Amino acid sequence: MWFLLLAAPCLAVTPVQKVVEMLNGMVAHGKQEKHEEEVRFAEFSEWCENTSADKKNAIETAARQIEQLSADIEKAKSDAQVLGEEIVAIDKQVDGWSTDKKDAEDIRAAEHKDHAALMTDYSESIDALNRAIAVLQQQTPDVKQAALIQTNLKSIQSSKLIPAAVKSTLAAFLQDDGDFLSRSAPKANAHENQSGGVIEMLKGLLKKFVAEKRDFQKEEANRKHASEMLCQELSQQIDAATNERTQKQALKGKREERAAEATGDRADTQNTMNEDTKYRKDLILECKQKSFDYENRQVLRKEELVALNKAIEVLTSGDVAGAADKHLPALVSTSFVQTFMGTEPSRKEKVAAFLSSQALKTNSQILSLVASKVSDDPFVKVKKMIRDMITRLMEEANAEASHHGFCQTELAANKQTRDQKTEEVEKLTSRADALKANIAQLANQISNLQNAVAESDKAVREATVQRQDEKAKNEATLKDAVAAQEAVNRALQVLREFYEKASGASSLIQGAADDAPATFGDAYQGQQGSSKGVVGMIEVIASDFARLESETQTAEDQAADDYKRFMNDSAEDKAVKEAEIKHKSNKRQRKEADLVSTNHDLAGNKEELAAANDYYDKLKPSCVDAGVSHEERVARREEEIESLKEALEILSGEDIA
Repeated sequence: MWFLLLAAPCLAVTPVQKVVEMLNGMVAHGKQEKHEEEVRFAEFSEWCENTSADKKNAIETAARQIEQLSADIEKAKSDAQVLGEEIVAIDKQVDGWSTDKKDAEDIRAAEHKDHAALMTDYSESIDALNRAIAVLQQQTPDVKQAALIQTNLKSIQSSKLIPAAVKSTLAAFLQDDGDFLSRSAPKANAHENQSGGVIEMLKGLLKKFVAEKRDFQKEEANRKHASEMLCQELSQQIDAATNERTQKQALKGKREERAAEATGDRADTQNTMNEDTKYRKDLILECKQKSFDYENRQVLRKEELVALNKAIEVLTSGDVAGAADKHLPALVSTSFVQTFMGTEPSRKEKVAAFLSSQALKTNSQILSLVASKVSDDPFVKVKKMIRDMITRLMEEANAEASHHGFCQTELAANKQTRDQKTEEVEKLTSRADALKANIAQLANQISNLQNAVAESDKAVREATVQRQDEKAKNEATLKDAVAAQEAVNRALQVLREFYEKASGASSLIQGAADDAPATFGDAYQGQQGSSKGVVGMIEVIASDFARLESETQTAEDQAADDYKRFMNDSAEDKAVKEAEIKHKSNKRQRKEADLVSTNHDLAGNKEELAAANDYYDKLKPSCVDAGVSHEERVARREEEIESLKEALEILSGEDIA
C-alpha cells in the first residue's frame, strides 16, 4: 500500500510525511502478513492436533485389538492343549478297552476250546454207554457180543468222566464174566440177573452224563452270551470314544487355526501400530518445531511493529513533524511564486482547456470543478486548489488502499473460515451419520446375540427337562429290569431245584393181579421234557431282561454324556456371546458418546459458520457490492491525479512528478 505514496508529487507532502506514510504502509503490510501467518499456522496447528488425535485413537484401538487378539491366542492355545490332553486320555481309554476286548476274546476262545473238548468226551462216553447198554440188554450173548461188551466197557473205563467207583464195578463185572463164553449158556433170566445191576448203573451214569452235558451246554451258552455282551459293550465304548476323539481332533484343529489366524492379525496390527506410533512421534516433533518457529516469527513480527510504531511516534511528534510543517511548506511556496512570476498569462487558458478535456475523458467531476476554478479564480488560488485536490485524492487513495487491504484480508480470512467450517460441518455430519449407522448396526448385532442367548437358554431348559424325563424313564426301566431278573432267577432256581430233585426219584415195582387196572410203571420224575422248554424260555427271558438292563444303562450313560457335552458347549457358547454382547455394548456406548461429542462439535461449527456468513453479509456492502471495482476506482483516481499534476506543471512550468 505504501508504494502509492511514491507516485505523489514531491511538493504535495514533506519528506517526513512521506516517511510516515511509508511506515504506516509497512505497519499495515506487517499486520496483514502477521494475520495471514496466524491463519495459516492456526490451520496447521489444528491439522497437527486432529492428526495426532486420530493417530492416538488408532494406536489405542490397535493396542486394544492386540490385547484382545493376545487373549484370543492364549485362549485358543489353551483350548487346543486341553483338547490334546483329552485326546491322549481318550487314546489311553481306547487302548485299555481294546486290550480288555482282546483278553475277553482270548478267554472266550480258550473256554470254547475247553468246552468243545469236554463235549467230545461227553459225546464219546454217552455213545459208549448207549452201545454197552444196548449189548447188555440183549438176551443171549454170543462170542462176538461178549467181545463187544468187553470192548465197550473197557472204553467206558478209559473215559476220564467215569467215576472211580463205577470203574471198579465194571472191572469186577468183567473179571466175573470174563470166561462166561466157555461156560454153558445160562438161561436168559440168569444172564439178566447178572448184568442187570451193571445195566442200571450204566443207565444212571448215562442219564447223569446227558444231564451234565446239557448243563455244560447251557453254561457255555451263558458264557458265550456274557462274552458277546462284554465285547459289544467294549466295542460301543471304543466307537463312542473314537467319535469323540474325532470331534475333539477337529475342534483342536480349529482352535490351532484360530490361534494362527489371530497371531497373523496381531502381527499386522502390531506393524500398523508401530508405523502409526513412529508417524505420530515424527508428527509431534515436526509440529513442535513448527510451533517454535512460528512463535519466534511472531515475536519478530511484534517487535517489528513495535519498532515501526515507535518510529512513527517519533516522526509525528512535535519535534519532527512540527518543524517540517513550519519550514518545508514556506520553502516550497517561495520557490513556487518565483517560478510563477515568469509565466505567461495564456497558460491559464491552456490549463483550463486541458482540465476540461480530461474531465470529459475521465468523466471526473473534480477535474471539471478545477477547470472552472482555473477560469474564474486567481491563478495563485488555482494552484493551491490543485495541490489540495491532489493531496485529497492521494489521501482518498491511501484510505481506499487501506480499506481495500482490510477488505482483502477480512474477506480472505472470512472465506477461509467459511470454507473450513463448511468442510468441518460436512465432515462432522458424515461422521455423525456414520456413527448413527454404526450404533444401529451394533444395536442389531447385540439384539441378534441376545436372541441367540435366549434361544440357547431355551434349548438348555428344554434339554434339561428332556434329560430329567429320560433319566427318570431309564431309572424306572433299570429298576424294572433288575426286579424282573431277580424274579426270573428265583423262578429258575425253584424249577431247577425241583427237576433236579425229581430226576433222582425212583419206584419199586411189585407184581399186581392180572385184572388190576393199569397205573404206571416207572417212577415219576416230573415233566422233564416239558420243563426243558419252559426253563429254556425262562432263561431267554432272563437274558432279555439282562440285555435290557445293559442296553438301558448304556443308553443312560450315553445320554448323560451327551447332555453334559451339550451343557458345556452351550455354556461356552453363551459365555462367548455374552462377552461379545458386553464388548459390542461398550463399543456402542463409546460410539454414542462420540456421537454426542460429534453433534456438539457439529452444532458449534454450524454456529461459527452462521457467524462467518453473517460477517460476510456485513462485509459485502462495502467490500463486495461497491458497484465499481477497486481496480477501476484506482485507475480513475490515478488518471485524475495525473491530470491535476499536468495542469499544475502547465501552470508552474515545472515537472512536479
